[in-house]
Amino acid sequence: MDSLKNKKCKPCELGVGKLSPADVEAFMSHVPKWVVKDNHEISRRFKFKNFAEALAFVNKIGALAESENHHPTIKFGWGFADITTFTHAADGLSENDFILATKIDRIF
Repeated sequence: MDSLKNKKCKPCELGVGKLSPADVEAFMSHVPKWVVKDNHEISRRFKFKNFAEALAFVNKIGALAESENHHPTIKFGWGFADITTFTHAADGLSENDFILATKIDRIF
C-alpha cells in the first residue's frame, strides 16, 4: 500500500465502491488513533489547551479539505475538535478518507 501521506484524494462519482471491512482494517493501521464506526465512517477527537488552538487547527483542516476536495464533518469548541469523515458518493469509507485522516494527523 502506497504511503497515504503522499497521495491526493481522487474525485468521486456517485456509486463509487466503498471499502470492504478487510480493506478498512488494513487502512486503519495508518491512522491508529482514529475510530471506525459501523464500517461507514472514521473519527477522531483532538485536544487543545484552549479555544484559539482548536480554531487554528480547524482552519488548517479546512484549507486541507479544500485542497484535497474531500470535506470532513468538523465540530469544535473550547479545547477540542472532533473530525469525522466518510465518502458520500460511496455511502461509506473510501481510500480518500484515509488519505485525509493521515494528512490531518500530520497537521496535529
